[in-house]
Amino acid sequence: MAINLNSYLKNNILRIKVIPNSDRTALIEEEQGLKLYLNAPPDKNKANLALIKFFKKELNVDVEIKSGLKSREKTLRIIN
Repeated sequence: MAINLNSYLKNNILRIKVIPNSDRTALIEEEQGLKLYLNAPPDKNKANLALIKFFKKELNVDVEIKSGLKSREKTLRIIN
């Protein structure tokens, strides 16, 4: 993946917009910031779990959701 997360990090905090129920799973850079399209639905915490799994599998980064558990706008903390 060609996205450099370090340019979006501030004190190990990353702000991201999540789009659940998408037809694909992909992390996209846009003028407003990072946007993560997930094919997981937003119900029963499935999109949040898919977000955590995406960062671990695709970017080899552990994250925790600091805020936005029920919102598309999320604040993540990078653990490693």
